[in-house]
Amino acid sequence: MSARRYAPVVSTLGDVTLVADGGELVGLYFPHHWSRPDASTFGEQVDASSDPLLAQAAHELDEYLAGLRREFAVPLAARGDEFQARVWALLRQIPYGRTTTYGALAEQLGDRRLAQKVGQAVGRNPLCVFVACHRVIGADGALTGYAGGLERKRRLLELEEPEEARAGRLF
Repeated sequence: MSARRYAPVVSTLGDVTLVADGGELVGLYFPHHWSRPDASTFGEQVDASSDPLLAQAAHELDEYLAGLRREFAVPLAARGDEFQARVWALLRQIPYGRTTTYGALAEQLGDRRLAQKVGQAVGRNPLCVFVACHRVIGADGALTGYAGGLERKRRLLELEEPEEARAGRLF
């Protein structure tokens, strides 16, 4: 097994590419992902079922999308600059079924004026779904930006919507 490798998998969100490096998952990319690296950087293509780490990642993703999992156990390693790493660490702290704003994340970093820079880091998250950048919304509650597309973001937020909120909807 090569250190850096990838496997295309089919999910209820559509086709995704899972990328691993050694014993860690380092990427989940949609076909038209905003910040999708060149495929030549993914390493060797493997069948997810024949690779224990990628099989685990695919299985956990399926469980999550079926509403059977709230947290991931697969080892993750998002690679980016220091600021991105700080933002991605904050994303991992947003509880299932909750949302926050870019401004709130910027405040956690000590400067609300960093909201736009936070948005850029969120948009470059290489592990979307696993590191839940879909839980970040605009200050006015609007769905803003998602590297996999706003319809996927909406579906992920609906999946995580608390039962009491769902029961209170009129539609």
